[in-house]
Amino acid sequence: MGEIEGSYRVLQTPGTRLGAQFNAGISTLEPGQSLSGNMVSGSKSHGRGLQIRVQGLDDSQEFFDIDVSCTLSIPSPLCIYTALSLQFVTHLEVSCLIVWLEPTKPIMKQVRRPANTLFRLSVKFFPPDPGQLQEEYTRYLFSLQMKRDLMEGRLICTENTGALLASHLVQSEIGDYDDIADRDFLRMNKLLPYQEKVQERIMELHRRHLGQTPAESDFQILEIARKLEMYGVRFHPAADREGTKINLAVAHMGLQVFQGHTKINTFNWSKIRKLSFKRKRFLIKLHPEVHGPHQDTLEFMMASRDECKIFWKICVEYHSFFRLFDQPQPKSKAILFTRGSSFRYRYKICNLSSTDSVVDSPQLSPFNSKGPLCLSPSFQMSTLSLPGQTPSPLQSPILSEVGSNARLEEEEEGRRKRFPTDKAYFIAKEILTTERTYLKDLEVITVWFRSAVIKDNAMPEGLMTLLFSNIDPIYEFHRGFLKELDQRLALWEGRSNAHVKGDYQRIGDVMLRNMCALKEFTSYLQKHDEVLTELEKATKRLKKLETVYKEFELQKVCYLPLNTFLLKPIQRLMHYKLILERLCKHYSPAHRDHDDCKEALKEVAEIATQLQSSLIRLENFQKLTELQRDLIGIENLTAPGRVSAMERRVGGEFIREGCLFKLTKKGLQQRMFFLFSDMLLYTSKGVTATNQFKVHGQLPLYGMIIEESENEWSVPHCFTIYSAQRTIVVAASSKVEMGKWIEDLNMAIDLAKKSQEKSSIFLDAELGDHSNRSSDEVSLEQESEDDMNSSRTSLEKQTHHRANTTMHVCWHRNTSVSMSDHSLAVENQLSGYLLRKFKNSNGWQKLWVVFTNFCLFFYKTHQDDFPLASLPLLGYTVSTPEESDSIHKEYVFKLQFKSHVYFFRAESEYTFERWMEVIKSAASTTGRMSLLIPKGGPMEINGN
Repeated sequence: MGEIEGSYRVLQTPGTRLGAQFNAGISTLEPGQSLSGNMVSGSKSHGRGLQIRVQGLDDSQEFFDIDVSCTLSIPSPLCIYTALSLQFVTHLEVSCLIVWLEPTKPIMKQVRRPANTLFRLSVKFFPPDPGQLQEEYTRYLFSLQMKRDLMEGRLICTENTGALLASHLVQSEIGDYDDIADRDFLRMNKLLPYQEKVQERIMELHRRHLGQTPAESDFQILEIARKLEMYGVRFHPAADREGTKINLAVAHMGLQVFQGHTKINTFNWSKIRKLSFKRKRFLIKLHPEVHGPHQDTLEFMMASRDECKIFWKICVEYHSFFRLFDQPQPKSKAILFTRGSSFRYRYKICNLSSTDSVVDSPQLSPFNSKGPLCLSPSFQMSTLSLPGQTPSPLQSPILSEVGSNARLEEEEEGRRKRFPTDKAYFIAKEILTTERTYLKDLEVITVWFRSAVIKDNAMPEGLMTLLFSNIDPIYEFHRGFLKELDQRLALWEGRSNAHVKGDYQRIGDVMLRNMCALKEFTSYLQKHDEVLTELEKATKRLKKLETVYKEFELQKVCYLPLNTFLLKPIQRLMHYKLILERLCKHYSPAHRDHDDCKEALKEVAEIATQLQSSLIRLENFQKLTELQRDLIGIENLTAPGRVSAMERRVGGEFIREGCLFKLTKKGLQQRMFFLFSDMLLYTSKGVTATNQFKVHGQLPLYGMIIEESENEWSVPHCFTIYSAQRTIVVAASSKVEMGKWIEDLNMAIDLAKKSQEKSSIFLDAELGDHSNRSSDEVSLEQESEDDMNSSRTSLEKQTHHRANTTMHVCWHRNTSVSMSDHSLAVENQLSGYLLRKFKNSNGWQKLWVVFTNFCLFFYKTHQDDFPLASLPLLGYTVSTPEESDSIHKEYVFKLQFKSHVYFFRAESEYTFERWMEVIKSAASTTGRMSLLIPKGGPMEINGN
């Protein structure tokens, strides 16, 4: 985001507070013009002088002498940068409007009486993540804007959030907590409209910020503010066609419509074809595919033509600033006639024309649009698919060929030569990259889910306290840990300009310090069992919470089942342990980093051992709740009687799920099987968009017998399951798959036999019609049309489900996954940048890739909130390229499933080996995908 490093450096200088070098950021000066020579008083200006009064972001006021013909894009004592600008109030007949100064137009032509006007420096463009601004001083200015918005009531939030923001502002201004100093400061400074009401809360929160620097306080303020719905929102009153009063606003992603303070609609830039205004009417013309060809123009009425034009100009500027890169050359003025507005922004938008004025939004590809701050690619991707459409796990991820050029490859080659090559560096970098993903995963709960339940007041206060009091401290700790890791890797790579001397090509000291600190959170982690259980109970008991929970799981940010994210803190301990083991193995005992790494490993291993049994229990419970939501016809997978038995490893432990073909009167029919430590379920996939599975049979394991029977039925990879209620014949997709099923079934049957417990609580009365059959009779199942219709009705009442869960991938790829596979996948989570290439494409595309839950998730950058696409790996093979692939690069691996082929390129031998390792843990073994059914179609078998 370096392109919007705008700041106003005459009104306020960094001073000793920041202790950083002056950096001019991106200036509005023309090429070749100097900044330093023009930051002087107005006495050096030529021509007529003019004195104007400017209020800074800290509310101080200063006078400046400028030339009357001054514009903000030429050298002057008033240097304004792109992210911030000056605004003033203009008095009209019907109202007073806030107007922004245009950077290329003389001030005298914009303001009638400049000497009598108060100009106010303000943030004009609000990036989606201001915390990513590189300049500390710029972040400081943005935090001052948040302070102003908070006080003026524009940054609307709860009292608790307001108090938290105020506490960081106090820390920024006066440093660490002191009771007397805090009270004096809050008495003299107004930070909140309701400050007296929450003053004690502000001081309590301030006490927690001990040791936090002003720069860190600024960052915290921006992090909190950016997640509020009213961040950067500036209302422009209007009315819709029915006369209903609404407010229009513009943001980096497009236009927003509010009713009161509630956002009721958003129109992304990619959906807008044209913006225009005609007198008091503001018009938004959408692409036909958004609302259909007969409803493509939205009309809003504003109070006056001036208000309409002002809002239109702001929309033009926002679109230009966040979407465009190349600045078109200004058109020559018409000699006789002109039509439409002559307004141009410095990053100009195209094709201005119409009765009053129109802006055509270029039909930019979401991936090819460039600009000083382009839209987040993850946000852009959301406009490419229609609601309700879910791709099959068999489909390739839809990503464009961005970056497929020689320049990218040159940059990557240069980077490889410039950065360290030591294996320890790449192991340390793996800690950093996976920590980034881990922190984003925590935000799914601490930020996004919290916002959802608070918005609808859906969660009881007791559960809110239990959930967030446990995960918030962990989240805050890891934010600091990530910052330490980032700084250390920056020093290791030599890309930091810090004035600190020393040997920083090590990571053990950082790991030891933080692994010791993690011990303090053991009590929090031990409560995650209770948190997961209570959350599940509450969703069953409270309809509103259940609705919010299900709707939240459908959001793109929740890219895994929601309760999966609650397991991440304990799983992360296992990751630290494995990575530190690799470091200790790499280092010789004499290495300066060895002892710290060994001690750090000892610390984290101690915590991991304490929580190992809890993790096994939680992973099993999470899997049961996930299956419960995806299965129709069974309601007690997580019943207390089954869950309590998990500690004895019987009665409720998930073992394997996968696809088998069941012999019926229609021949071999695809079924999804689920093996638990007390029963075997088999299901069929629903016929509607919900993607749920309907249970057709439940077989208790006690007394069950498994027998191979290929010769008897002349079906490859076939075996028979004899249970007390019925006998069924099933076939696997390969010999390997059959072996896995038979091994797990026999193991589970032995456990059930040893327990001497017959579980009868799961026999569904609806499925009791088969109970009179003899044990040696083969069940040739045939579903009636009534059954299918009834299941369809119940399915349609459900919400749409994610299609990349292991259940659905197993179904599409005729394979299976065991709980041990899940545990292995958890240990092998990985994140980092990879270059990706399609089989028939020429260039490479750089993507941030996350491996988790048997899937690769693709992001444009590590800062994106949700993935662009996912690639389930079950069934894929991973190998190195062959000669015929014509890949002449190092560290490339090949992924293939049938005709789907991808090539991925890592940055080093270590990262290449790690990606190969984790993908092999998720992809199928050789032979798993062998064909089951002959080309002639399924075999018809007539049963009695």
